[in-house]
Amino acid sequence: MAQFGFENDIHSILKLDMPITNAPMARWQRKASSSNASASSGLSPGKSANVSLSSSKTPSKTPGKNKKQTPSKMGGDRFIPTRNSKQMDVASFLLSKENEPVDTNNSTGTIESQKAWSMSLNGYNIEDAKILHLGGKPLNAPEGYQNNLKVLYSQGATPASVKKTRYISSTPDRILDAPELRNDFYLNLLDWSSRNVLAVALHNSVYLLDASQGDVTLLMKLDREEDYICSLSWSTDGSYLAIGTSDCKIHLWDVYNQKRLRSMASHTSRVVSLSWNDHVLSSGSRSGHIHHHDVRVEDHHLFTLTGHSQEVCGLQWSPDGRYLASGGNDNMVYVWPRVQEGTAGQSIHSWSEHQGAVKALAWCPWQPNILASGGGTSDRHIRIWNVNSGSCISSLDTQSQISSLVFAPNYKELVSAHGYAHNNVVIWKYPALTRVAELNGHEDRVLSLILSPDCSTVATVAGDETIRLWKSFEMDPVKKSKERLVKSTSSVIHQSIR
Repeated sequence: MAQFGFENDIHSILKLDMPITNAPMARWQRKASSSNASASSGLSPGKSANVSLSSSKTPSKTPGKNKKQTPSKMGGDRFIPTRNSKQMDVASFLLSKENEPVDTNNSTGTIESQKAWSMSLNGYNIEDAKILHLGGKPLNAPEGYQNNLKVLYSQGATPASVKKTRYISSTPDRILDAPELRNDFYLNLLDWSSRNVLAVALHNSVYLLDASQGDVTLLMKLDREEDYICSLSWSTDGSYLAIGTSDCKIHLWDVYNQKRLRSMASHTSRVVSLSWNDHVLSSGSRSGHIHHHDVRVEDHHLFTLTGHSQEVCGLQWSPDGRYLASGGNDNMVYVWPRVQEGTAGQSIHSWSEHQGAVKALAWCPWQPNILASGGGTSDRHIRIWNVNSGSCISSLDTQSQISSLVFAPNYKELVSAHGYAHNNVVIWKYPALTRVAELNGHEDRVLSLILSPDCSTVATVAGDETIRLWKSFEMDPVKKSKERLVKSTSSVIHQSIR
């Protein structure tokens, strides 16, 4: 019996139905008591909210379990570079104060008293304190350090936002009356010298306009009334003017001495196009022939270029003097090599893509191998050619007769003069050939245009017997708001050539 009593005592000890009074507290009980203690404890300015948590013996090692845990006094927030213990205390107080009910019974005197105490103890008003405050200056990067990270956003102004908007006036800067101007598409009656003198042919007379001073002088007049001027071209230095006439002659004038130097006769029909290349003057006539003249010698005629079957109305030497481009009423464009004495001239390229007369020719000053050509009423296309490869780079239908072309280097643009049906001037962005601006004002077809020596102004002459100067290419123009208003015709300088 004693044995059975002993076994019963052992079973009663091993049974866990009853709580163990002397055993340590379970983990879940410690957690529950810890959370209750933190919820019941109050926050004050002089006491941190982390005291009860820091006193716990078994902090949780699982990340994210205790989401209510706040940074301790010693560690602080690892994303805040500087935060002292006083800032932590103020932050704890402000956070706890947000949950307290607002006391509406506080008198003005009590509020002033609290403010005074706060200023005395803290050095600032606690009501204006920030919960988070970043202090201290960032450390400078060590010498030689390079940051390879790409900057995606910046508060600084980008170049696009500070870029000045270009202003192109829709009205001419000056209008000149040109009575008795011949309304003939094939003639070249306007040219601008490197010394800023504008030459214009009115029937059988040539007038000079000093663009700087505004003075107009008569240079010459043909003897016979039935004869007329067909073409004008300044020499490179601006001292001499070549004049082609309807009586098959070329007159060479010394402008500043008002003296005719010589008269050259070699063509059998009117001379409608002229172009200089150093001391060599090239001329194109209605016969389709192109003559090269050495103006220094008595026997001036060097040789003849034959290719066109009709009138040669366009003639331009390239800026580097290597190529001569010619356009004719036969819709052809030819490119000829540099003048070489004693050799017969053969064309390098001949292009027949145009469907109308080709008078408009222009070489690109910053790309000497690029040539632009424009067709007449039946064609209306601008074509860009690469002389080196002989290919057409681009083509654009302008929907209007093209009488003249010129490249404007200040903004890398191409300017075209038009006859039927628009009678205007268009500025194109090169090489995209997108329309930049239109210059309207002429009442008849624009016969020719020429660029000023400083490349800031273009002069146009039209069948309405007017010459208009458009200041459209000034470098970095500064325009006031008043000047951006459309000018009235009375504000435009109006002058007569005669």
